[in-house]
Amino acid sequence: MVVSQKEKNPCETLTKINFLIQQQHYRPKAVDDSLSATVFDAFLKTLDDDNRLFTEIEINFLKKHKYKIDDYIREANCEFLTDFYTAHTSAIKRYSAIIEDIKKEPYIYKSAETMRFSKKAFPYVKDEIELKKLYKKRILFQILKDISETSKNKDSLLTNFDKISKLSKAKVFDMFSCKAASFQLTQQEFNSNFFSSFCNYFDPHTEYFSESDKSSFLSAVSADNLTFGMMVSINEKDEIIVDEVIPGSAAYSTEKIDNGDQIIKIKYLDEEYDIGCSSMQKVEVVFNSSEYKNVEFTLRKKSGEQYSVNLTKKVMKDYENNVYSYLLEKDNKKIGYIRIPSFYAKFENGKTNMSEDVTREIYKLQEDKIEGLIIDLQNNGGGSMDEAVKLSGAFIDAGPVAIMNDQKGKTQTLKDPNRGSVYVGPLIVIINGFSASASEFFANAMQDYDRGIVIGTQSYGKASMQRIFPLSHEDTPNEFVKLTIEEFYRITGKSNQTVGITPDVTIRMLFDGQMPRESDSKTALKNEVIEGVSRFTPFSNPLKSEIIENSKKRLRSNIDAKLIEELNEKIDKLYEGPLTPILLEFDTVFTEVNKMNALWSDIKNLSEKEYPIKIDRNTVDIEYQEFDEFLKSSNTEKIKALKSNFPVVEAMNIIIDLNK
Repeated sequence: MVVSQKEKNPCETLTKINFLIQQQHYRPKAVDDSLSATVFDAFLKTLDDDNRLFTEIEINFLKKHKYKIDDYIREANCEFLTDFYTAHTSAIKRYSAIIEDIKKEPYIYKSAETMRFSKKAFPYVKDEIELKKLYKKRILFQILKDISETSKNKDSLLTNFDKISKLSKAKVFDMFSCKAASFQLTQQEFNSNFFSSFCNYFDPHTEYFSESDKSSFLSAVSADNLTFGMMVSINEKDEIIVDEVIPGSAAYSTEKIDNGDQIIKIKYLDEEYDIGCSSMQKVEVVFNSSEYKNVEFTLRKKSGEQYSVNLTKKVMKDYENNVYSYLLEKDNKKIGYIRIPSFYAKFENGKTNMSEDVTREIYKLQEDKIEGLIIDLQNNGGGSMDEAVKLSGAFIDAGPVAIMNDQKGKTQTLKDPNRGSVYVGPLIVIINGFSASASEFFANAMQDYDRGIVIGTQSYGKASMQRIFPLSHEDTPNEFVKLTIEEFYRITGKSNQTVGITPDVTIRMLFDGQMPRESDSKTALKNEVIEGVSRFTPFSNPLKSEIIENSKKRLRSNIDAKLIEELNEKIDKLYEGPLTPILLEFDTVFTEVNKMNALWSDIKNLSEKEYPIKIDRNTVDIEYQEFDEFLKSSNTEKIKALKSNFPVVEAMNIIIDLNK
């Protein structure tokens, strides 16, 4: 492969990765034709996710490498990557050229053609002629869809069709032209994609990291991070909007940035990213990685005024990733609620541990005489296993909490490091399909000890543990591999790997059937059973079975639980069932768009429904936050989200039953 003087030979990195994996991976695999075929397909998917760039001709040319990648690795010959890079670069140039050609042609806003949809990518088109036909259909559909979304009044749209269609056409062509920039990859990004495709063959959680990747990953499991001081979100128009400016931050010090301002451009050194044309992955890296410390932002105010500011990141508390608590009240019973976003520890810039923060919140809640506690692990993808062990120990007196198994089959029983419990009252743990790894570790222990009742939906199903290894012994290495080295088992010897945790009480959530799970990955570790721990003492709760049955009975008659089931049936049918091709003319597209919008409206209304939950801060926080306007604003948003958290309503009902 042609490598610039600045770029390291990719085979040098690949050889190091393979050596490390073969030596340290929990379940190493042979480098053979199976690896070649799997890595070939996975790498192509990173370059062309839905088969809209390459043609069948190019894929057939690249297929000569499909079963030879293992040979290339053994020979330390990465010349084959040149073919992929050349094909990808040419495909992007061709994409831009075709879009420009279509843009220049006279435009007709209807066609006898139909638009087909599928959850899976369609086969590659034959050649450039077929590719142009595909792009024309996609563009026409998007224009008609954009027109249809302008108003629900069809007659009004038809009356003003010429004016609206011109605006929609300009908008859609800009969007398609813009996409070319998000397809572009630097040589380093291209190589990184291949390294990760190689790593993922061994399991989905073994990954190649650049220094920037590593920083971004660790920031997700740290309570303190380098930040510009802007909390942002993406609106319905895919614009990045400033939601909050954190006091004391670089953004706050400018005295220019306000809530509601739109970020339109980012400049780092000589690299400039137009937000509309950049991949969200790149934007996330700029915000999360320690590599991008000094950045120039161009923003637009609601008035239309544009301005630029230079911001330098500083280490601050990441309020989005910190444990927090509230007091809930029902039937004159005070119930504690603790949200754990991740199992963070003192990684990267972290200054606190999750387990210590949870303990602190429990003590604050106990000052207010709570009669039950809810631990919310929904959407918690995990983090530090040490923190999972410590959190488990906070709710049991003493004993084993899990079994670790390494690549040699050597097991180690992990035990509660401290005698005694931080909290001994009624406990509910809420999980969902995004609760993974350390979240599942903790929920496992609470179930095995009968310490609490687990409610929600089936969890993700990840029971493996990773460690980040440098690829060199330099003082400041810049390449790493996050490597799977162990698997954790329940103290019964069973594992939640690929199967997840089955809650004691199932509370379906919207889109549950479409959530990605560990079992979806072809390279996921298999589920196995080992010998469990013979001696541990579960808690005794003779009323648990009755209380669980009462909860299930309540849910069977609950109107919202029934509505969730009904909407999920429609959602699953939409994603899993055969989709009828749509004729590319306004009437048909308008009908389909409004039919779809009606479903999304029902989903939005239910997901935003607020339940009559009485919520307040604990006494300590009320005093502490009295003069902090940022935390007051943050509390308002968190309380609003909590009022729409349907599983919390049932968690409160169960705690009331437990107290009875």
